[in-house]
Amino acid sequence: MPSVSGSRRSRGSTTAEFATALPAVVLVLACCLGAVQVIGVQVRLTDAAATAARVLARGDSTARAAGLVHRAVAGASLAPERRGEFVCAGVVARAPGIFAGLTLEAVSCALAGGQ
Repeated sequence: MPSVSGSRRSRGSTTAEFATALPAVVLVLACCLGAVQVIGVQVRLTDAAATAARVLARGDSTARAAGLVHRAVAGASLAPERRGEFVCAGVVARAPGIFAGLTLEAVSCALAGGQ
């Protein structure tokens, strides 16, 4: 049987351990949620690049394609490029949230002339 003085000493240890571990748990949770947010933006960038490449391949203006990209991902920029018989659209944006230092990119190409 533990002594009375021993149980008094360990009485607040669970609270102290919880208070020490809580910031680490919150940080891991924030990183996980931030990663999900970054993945969502990357998927939207990929879709925006594909849409912009198709629009440019049809012969529409760069301004129209850039507008579609900006509507899909706020703050994204479009870099159209011609590669032989293909029209490519590169889209670049900053990652949101705690990963704001990252730059996300997506490139998609479409056959010029819409064929």
